[in-house]
Amino acid sequence: MQIISAKDYGQLSWQASKLLEAQLVLKPDSVLGLATGSSPLGIYEELVRAYQAGAVDFSHVRTVNLDEYVGLPGDHPQSYARFMREHLFSHVNIDPANTHIPDGMNPDAEAECARYDELIHRLGGIDLQLLGLGPNGHIGFNEPEDYFPAGTHKVALTEATIQANKRFFDSEDQVPRFAYTMGVREIMQSRHVVLVVSGESKAKIVKEAFFGPVKPQVPASILQLHRRFTLVADEAALSGVSK
Repeated sequence: MQIISAKDYGQLSWQASKLLEAQLVLKPDSVLGLATGSSPLGIYEELVRAYQAGAVDFSHVRTVNLDEYVGLPGDHPQSYARFMREHLFSHVNIDPANTHIPDGMNPDAEAECARYDELIHRLGGIDLQLLGLGPNGHIGFNEPEDYFPAGTHKVALTEATIQANKRFFDSEDQVPRFAYTMGVREIMQSRHVVLVVSGESKAKIVKEAFFGPVKPQVPASILQLHRRFTLVADEAALSGVSK
């Protein structure tokens, strides 16, 4: 595990974006695994600036997103498909046909999950997977369980995740209760995993996930076993490590 410490969220976003930029320079047709939520927003802003400055080219990049809410169409304001268009895809020269997100409107969970796993396999796997860290240690929507889920699956969101995400909706009742999420297997098979985490509110789970035992009740802890895992965290998120 490599740890990159940043002073604050702005510096964290810049440092993490440089890892993605380097990946695209070294392999222009990279397969990027992408995350949504507040953690990667600054990274996407930095990548857009890098593209506008001519530093990176997305024309051959392929992407696979971690997850999507079940029951939200791609044009829904809170769908992750729309999130990616608004914050990254619409601002760079990526081919929309090369961007992939689970289909939250497919009612056949088994078929959709199998389709997504096969898609990742056909792409040759993920070169760099970007992750955030949930307040309960989830990665993607791999929630605390008694086991590590393998492939893409339909998951019932925990109360902690619903509470964390309700700020994006008009009311808590509108927050979807299920999501399709990439499994731990595909994440662990990625050639490089970059996880970003910011803020003192995440200090406890950072210590538990990356400086405690590996256990499925803290899904992110399995990343300690990854062959090339980079943790990019600001000083506030790392403040509990020495305590």
